[in-house]
Amino acid sequence: MMSSSEKIREVGEGSSSRSSSGGGITIAPPDHHHHHHQPSPLPPPQLSRYESQKRRDWNTFGQYLKNQRPPVPLSNCNYNHVLDFLRYLDQFGKTKVHLHGCLFFGQPDPPGPCTCPLRQAWGSLDALIGRLRAAYEENGGLPVSNPFASGAIRVYLREIRDSQAKARGIPYKKKKKKKINMQIKTSKTAAAVAVAGAATFQLQSS
Repeated sequence: MMSSSEKIREVGEGSSSRSSSGGGITIAPPDHHHHHHQPSPLPPPQLSRYESQKRRDWNTFGQYLKNQRPPVPLSNCNYNHVLDFLRYLDQFGKTKVHLHGCLFFGQPDPPGPCTCPLRQAWGSLDALIGRLRAAYEENGGLPVSNPFASGAIRVYLREIRDSQAKARGIPYKKKKKKKINMQIKTSKTAAAVAVAGAATFQLQSS
């Protein structure tokens, strides 16, 4: 008869304590003296906000392709599917884009509400395409066949940018920070060369 100090322990497949008859259960007394605590597995590294958003965007696009009739394999995806996806996202937009017939067309701060549709802002779409372009290649896609890098996508985004700028009365301004920094750096370099040249001239004159 089994003593109360013994317990029944199930052994997983491939264990060395499994019997030769193929049974999956063995009887073993508890070990109170040599019990080793297994170290807890380290948690996976926390993704940055950008990486987390990129993963969500990639999963959303993949689900969009699966929901098509018939479903579209990722290998058959082209820029037309990307354009359709961007248009599909407009229904979830939160940016008011005034139509040409609206009294508030071109006004950055309209005095009242209107029935014009909500759209995805150009900046949001531009950032989305950047993340999806990177995710496509990170998931095995070739740069030469990247549908998110297509010229048609750039044209579409530029049209959205210009039309929203006119409708909302908010002109688009290109960032000139890099250009200004380059000009400052060039000016400093030129000034340093001039000072060095003047010092050399004075030494030769003396």
